[in-house]
Amino acid sequence: MKIFIKNMVCGRCEMAVSQIFKDLGTETVSVRLGMVETQNDLNEKELKNLDAELKKIGFEILEDQSQKQIEQTKNLIIRKISELDISEDFVLSEFLSDKMHREYSSISKLFSQNQGITLEQYFILQKIEKVKELLFYNEFSLTEIAGKLGYKSVQHLSAQFRNTTGFTPTEFKKMKGQNRMPLDKF
Repeated sequence: MKIFIKNMVCGRCEMAVSQIFKDLGTETVSVRLGMVETQNDLNEKELKNLDAELKKIGFEILEDQSQKQIEQTKNLIIRKISELDISEDFVLSEFLSDKMHREYSSISKLFSQNQGITLEQYFILQKIEKVKELLFYNEFSLTEIAGKLGYKSVQHLSAQFRNTTGFTPTEFKKMKGQNRMPLDKF
């Protein structure tokens, strides 16, 4: 049985959700961002208990098909950004269409109608959050960050960062990351 779960955005989320299934005695086949596959089907009572436990730590079961698609879209974007391997010629529309086997226009329209921002805006916000994280931990130079996240130049990254946050990357770094947003709050 496939169960779609809202707000799973990182490896720690996968571990937390996996632990809930284990605590409830439900065997899983796989646990991935946004989706858990169980060994056996769950009855309505088991699903209700599972949903209650998930909600305690900020997750919830998705039942609506459009919400499942939106969550899948978000998870694909988050995973792509976390890989730190976005080429300069990366095209979001091609990536999502290929991964989801749907026309980009329908993916984009559904996302915008339900989230209040475009997919492109969401993608930029996620990239900027990753830039903040990388700046905070001081693992890479701004030039390296620009290259890993598909920016054509440091100037492009800096301009987008300033437009989004109101600060330059250098100003942000001096603030020690006080303005970071959790990935599931977008």
